[in-house]
Amino acid sequence: MKFYISTTGIKRVTISSSGSAVKGSLPTATASRRIPSRTVLPVVLVLGIALPFLFVRIAFLVLESAAACSSPLDCIGWRFFTGDDASMKLREELTGALVEATTGNVNEEQIESFNELVKDMTSKGHDIKAFAFKTKAMLLRMEHKVQSARQRESIFWHLASHGVPKSLHCLCLKLAEEYAVNSMARSLLPPPEYVSRLADPSFLHLVLLTDNVLAASVVVSSTIQNSANPGKLVFHIVTDKKTYTPMHAWFAINSLKSAVVEVKGLHQYDWSQEVNVGVKQMLEIHRLIWKHNYNNLNDEDFEYKGHKRYLEALSPSSLSLLNHLRIYIPELFPDLNKILFLDDDIVVQHDIASLLELDLKGKVVGAVVNSWCGDGCCPGRKYRDYLNFSHPIISSNFDHDRCAWLYGMNIFDIEAWRRTNITATYHQWLELSLKSGLALWHPGVLPPSLIAFEGHVHPIDPSWHVAGLGYQSTEIHREILEDAAVIHFSGPAKPWLEIGFPEVRSIWNKYVSFSNKFIRECRLMG
Repeated sequence: MKFYISTTGIKRVTISSSGSAVKGSLPTATASRRIPSRTVLPVVLVLGIALPFLFVRIAFLVLESAAACSSPLDCIGWRFFTGDDASMKLREELTGALVEATTGNVNEEQIESFNELVKDMTSKGHDIKAFAFKTKAMLLRMEHKVQSARQRESIFWHLASHGVPKSLHCLCLKLAEEYAVNSMARSLLPPPEYVSRLADPSFLHLVLLTDNVLAASVVVSSTIQNSANPGKLVFHIVTDKKTYTPMHAWFAINSLKSAVVEVKGLHQYDWSQEVNVGVKQMLEIHRLIWKHNYNNLNDEDFEYKGHKRYLEALSPSSLSLLNHLRIYIPELFPDLNKILFLDDDIVVQHDIASLLELDLKGKVVGAVVNSWCGDGCCPGRKYRDYLNFSHPIISSNFDHDRCAWLYGMNIFDIEAWRRTNITATYHQWLELSLKSGLALWHPGVLPPSLIAFEGHVHPIDPSWHVAGLGYQSTEIHREILEDAAVIHFSGPAKPWLEIGFPEVRSIWNKYVSFSNKFIRECRLMG
């Protein structure tokens, strides 16, 4: 028997036999019965993709069932078809346990890491509720550690800002020695031919109260280099007795083009008995305020409840005579009518002569009040950062949300000051603070000054004075820094300290005379 099958399909079957001459022909269907290759390939691909996922799903279900069933095979079918419901139930149970742990009290167990938590849970067979409470205890412990570390960092950072670097101490010693052995270092400041300028109202009078020789040199140098007419500048530097000789030696040895510099020590002033008594009383009350806040600082739990504002009590500036003498500027300069006051931690970047030509509209002080950072953003801080608004005397007289004016670069109309009772008001509030338990404001120079100068401040353009470069959180755009006439390193991170920020310290370093032999010998950092 023979079969004949055509290659185009089964259309005809011929059966033949060698023993018979009979031939049969059978008609067949015209439709094709073969499976095309383009149908087989997609099916194979789909199975190749689906089967691994199916295998993984079954594997997960088997693993899940191991914890809930005596035999994985007994409940794998139930897990396969109802796995979503079980997951939902597990999620709800875990959420309820976490909520209960959030509102409930926990005992802080000594679980230091996630690995210890896993080991404890697996070895003791705790339920989800126990897991939630143990996790909360571990997280609370870690949170306390983080808070403690941040508090210690803040304390150490502030303490680092209060020390005098060895290089600055070296500079003062070198200059004091030079004053003793070098007659040029003892030469008169200013020279006799320039003495008449010290009280001449046609010149621009700039005042510094400082005991930092290097900082004073940067202020003077930056002002002169950026002045359109340095010959019109007269600098009045007031310092304490211990710093007088190095300060005098520095400015006597280093020539300053045509500008005039006067260096005067506090021991050279001959004040009246009334002024002397007022200064002593002022310093004593500020010392008591400092001590009061320092005691509160010791009583605080520094691990978790420390308040940053109390760190100001550690600052020596809160007890600095030179800082507090700002309220006695009319007595320090009886022959001047208008001055530009400069802090020793500023850098002058543009000509500031026009500041002394500003009309203060009868006010005593010109200062930056509004901010370069937009509405609702104070250039410095607000009244609530300086004054204690929990005390009724403060809360009934001042607005806690009001912006404080910036100290550090101010125009003082001394003639208008003499017509007011600002200094007397300052002392009245000091006495009121003493009677109120020293709790009206935080330690520092600015809080009582904000009160004494209330109503006597004329706001000036914010571009004249950009402050806050000594704080960690300050973010000022480079364009704003470049446009500012004066930049102020207010805050703990002074540019002459190791904790100073390198990104802004370079601005200050431009005006440090690193070629000076005393600075080289003392290895001041650049």
